[in-house]
Order: sequence, then C-alpha cells, then structure tokens
Amino acid sequence: MLTESPLRDLEAIIRSRTPLIAMESNEEPQIVAMIREIAKKFQLKAFRWTITDGLQAFDPADQPSQTVMKSDEVLSYIKNSSFNCVFVLLDFHPYLEDAIHVRYLKDIALSYQKHYSTVAVVGFALKIPEELASFTARFRLPLPTAAEIRAIVYDVAGEWGASHGKRDVQTTNKALDTLVRNLVGLTATDARRLAYKAINDDGVISESEMPEVMRAKYQLLERDSVLTFEYETTKFSEIGGMARLRSWLEMRKDFFLDETESRLDAPRGVLLLGVQGCGKSLVAKATAAIFSVPLLRLDFGVLYNKYYGETERNLRKAFETAEIMSPCVLWMDEVEKGVAIQDDDDGLSRRMLGTFLTWMAERKKPVFVVATANDIMRLPPELVRKGRFDEIFFVDLPAPENRRMIFQIHLLKRSLDPAQFDLDALVEAAKGFSGSEIEQAIVSAMYSARARQHNLTQKDLLAEIQQTRPLSVVMAEKVQETRDWAASRTVPCD
Repeated sequence: MLTESPLRDLEAIIRSRTPLIAMESNEEPQIVAMIREIAKKFQLKAFRWTITDGLQAFDPADQPSQTVMKSDEVLSYIKNSSFNCVFVLLDFHPYLEDAIHVRYLKDIALSYQKHYSTVAVVGFALKIPEELASFTARFRLPLPTAAEIRAIVYDVAGEWGASHGKRDVQTTNKALDTLVRNLVGLTATDARRLAYKAINDDGVISESEMPEVMRAKYQLLERDSVLTFEYETTKFSEIGGMARLRSWLEMRKDFFLDETESRLDAPRGVLLLGVQGCGKSLVAKATAAIFSVPLLRLDFGVLYNKYYGETERNLRKAFETAEIMSPCVLWMDEVEKGVAIQDDDDGLSRRMLGTFLTWMAERKKPVFVVATANDIMRLPPELVRKGRFDEIFFVDLPAPENRRMIFQIHLLKRSLDPAQFDLDALVEAAKGFSGSEIEQAIVSAMYSARARQHNLTQKDLLAEIQQTRPLSVVMAEKVQETRDWAASRTVPCD
C-alpha cells in the first residue's frame, strides 16, 4: 500500500527535471510501483533494468526494438535513444565504482535538455561519486507508519484465513497492538514476513510470541552491529537485595510504555555505579524483565576494538538501531570505557561523549538506558550531573541479609538445600565478598568436594571462603575510595 506522501515527494523530484535520482532501498516492488504510477500520471514512457532481464518497458508498446542487456548498453540507450522517459536501474550500485559508467551518467545529466529522461538508480547502499552529486537528488522510501503496519498485519491475517478454510486469526487487542508496535521500524516487506511468522503456525497472535518476533526483528537489523541482543534476562528475585532500585523501577514500569500520558516525562534511564561483581549486569537484565521489553547491550570496549577509525558513526548506528527496536532497554556496559576523556586520542573520546549526550537529550523513542560503570573516577562530570539520567544508583557490597539471600539463591540454583548449611556462619565468613565472589566460592567448593568424592559440606564452603581474598581486601583503598565518593552523590540500591 502506497501512501500519498512518498509518491508526492518522488513526483516533485521528477517534475523538477532532476536528471538523476539515488534511491537507497531493498523495496524494489514498491519503488517500481511508484515509478509506474507517476509515469502514467505524467504520460512518460517508463522502463526497468536489471542485469538478469535487461531493459524492459512497463508498457509492451514501448519495448525497445533492440535487446539492451549490459549495464553500459542501457546507459548508451538512455543517452542516445530516449526521450521523455523515466528509467529504474535496479541493483545498480556496483557500477557506480566504474569510471565508464560514471562518465555515461554524467553525459546523461549534461545532455538532459536534449532527451528529458530521468534515471533512478536503485541499490541497497549507494555511494554517489562526487562528480555526479550536483546532478543527483536523493530519495529515501520512508518506513511504514504504525497505521500502515496494522494494515499489513490485517492483510496477512486475511491471506492466512483464506488459505485455511476462511478461518479468522485469533488475537486480543493488546496482543495485536504489541505486534504492530514491535514491527514499527521495519520495511513493509520485512514487516509482512514477520507478521506471517507470528500468525502462520497456529493462526493466533499472542503476547507469548512477541519475544521471538523481536529476536527476528533484531536479526534483520543487525548487519554487523556493535549491539548484541540479550536473549536471557533475569528477575530481581534472582538478585540478592536491591529493594529500593526494584521499587523505583516498578513505579515507572507503566509510564515507560504509556504513550497517552502527556503530563509526565517518560523514564529515560539510570546510571549504575559500584564495586565490581555486585550485580550491576544482573540489574540491567532484570530491568528489561520488569519492563517486559527486549534487552540490547552495547559494549564500548568492543566498539573501539572492532571499529577503529569509524567509532562515532557506528555509535550513532547503534543508537539508531536501539530506537528502531524500541521499546527496549539499552544496557551500556562499562560506559567509562567509551566516554572517559583522554588527551592522546585526537579528540575521539570528546566526540564520543558529545554523541552520547546529544542522543540522550534528543531521543524521542522509548529506549530506557541502563549505563553501568566500575571506575567512577573516570566518568566525566558532564555525564554524572543531575538531569542526564533519571537517577544515579550505587551498587555496594552486599549487607549481611543480602549475603544470606545470595547464598540461598546460588545454592538453590545448584539443587542444594540451604537448610542443610549454617548460613549465619557462611554470611559472617563472607563479609566483604561481592555477589559474584560468593557464587564463585560455592562453585569452587563444589569442585573440591567432587574431587574428594563427597557431597558439598559446610566445611568445604568455609574452607573456600577463608582462602579467597575478595576485591574489597585486594584493592581495599580503591574500593573504599569508591564507596566514600558515592556516599553523598548517589542513591543506594538498598
């Protein structure tokens, strides 16, 4: 289904007598349909060319008298044998790197007053040579709106019903709205494909299918992205403590997805600072579970290593992907690696920080940011000032009651009964341990017990804890400095 707006925009370009049009898109059927409709309206002869079929007229009466197959042949035909025509050259992007083809296109542009023919060059990604830029208008086919996506879903549902004995697709208003919302940001072709995927198996659109739809959507968008889709989230019940943070998130859950609430700003995100191993990553995963949205992870370390020389562009691309995937949680892991100002990087770190802050301030889509940092002292003041995030939380070493919960969680996770252990003694012995250090002590003790061919005992656990030097001891000064800094500047998670 074509909306009037892109038709009108493309029509205006053709009427302005621009000789070349660059069209970046994979939506060939929609582009061809638009050209056909405009050509019919203005009584222009219209043609399409592909490397496999050669030059073909939309109207058989306009078919060229000679066969025109090769890329240089079609450009020669346009230059010397056309008048008042519009040509759609599909998948033409590889030829823009060839000097002969570029010269042909320039000749066509320079001789436009003789033939009045417009050439639309179509490809997935078009890099227009500088010598053609002044003759070229760019046209980007807009992505379908939510209303158009809904029409696509209805259309797919009708097709499914027709092929299954005129059965109706079963759904609820909430499930249908969720599917439409999750398909926004895709092309019409991709949206149709995923809508069919959601309906095809059983003729039901249900909320339980939405995570799989979002995974498929991300796979379509990924294309060498620095973002990773986190398939496994967690629950706060699997994290020891953090009751205040959990309550804070629960309070904002309904407002995050409520587009009708105009009096309150939508929640934007939190900055989690704290001691390594105390659960910041688990909080990011639990936040996605609370909001019931996908979790995307951006690792700044990978961003720098993978894309040296084009880091900023790929950071912007990551933000663009997150907005297309919205509503979602964007977990920015070890954010200090990406925005800490350095004096020996030719200004890259400052540009990265600027890109990040600009996006934080201007984004319109529901993307909730969970930024985690271990090294508080490396964070620039521009990031931690009030207003950048909704709140800055500090994840401290677990208190005694939280250590007890952590022991219970990880013992149960390994099919061990906490009642068989003296938790009070374990909690006291593990004073100063982070959550991950407690978990690792349990894992190591289990290995030791297995090597001695007996079940895990209290003695095994205590022995492992006593021979472990936690981070709070190994780096006592650094940990205490971090806790002192956070005491008056952040909100404790508990």
